[in-house]
Amino acid sequence: MTEIASPYISHPRIMVLGVQPGSPPFRIMEIDGVVVGAARAVTDVLETAAAFGITVHDLDDPDVVRWVGGDKFTWKPR
Repeated sequence: MTEIASPYISHPRIMVLGVQPGSPPFRIMEIDGVVVGAARAVTDVLETAAAFGITVHDLDDPDVVRWVGGDKFTWKPR
């Protein structure tokens, strides 16, 4: 069986990487492929995006935010 590749590949501007151990735990955040800081909660993601001129209307839209190693509710190491 042959799979047809989609001509559209999503490259969201915001990437929130997996949870890192710490006190409190945090997630590294990238915008346009550049590490811009650490997020400890969803509000940090929204505030950082706004600081870079990005308005996020839907945190579940994979074209806007890519969550790696969990979703917007994952803020503790597994």
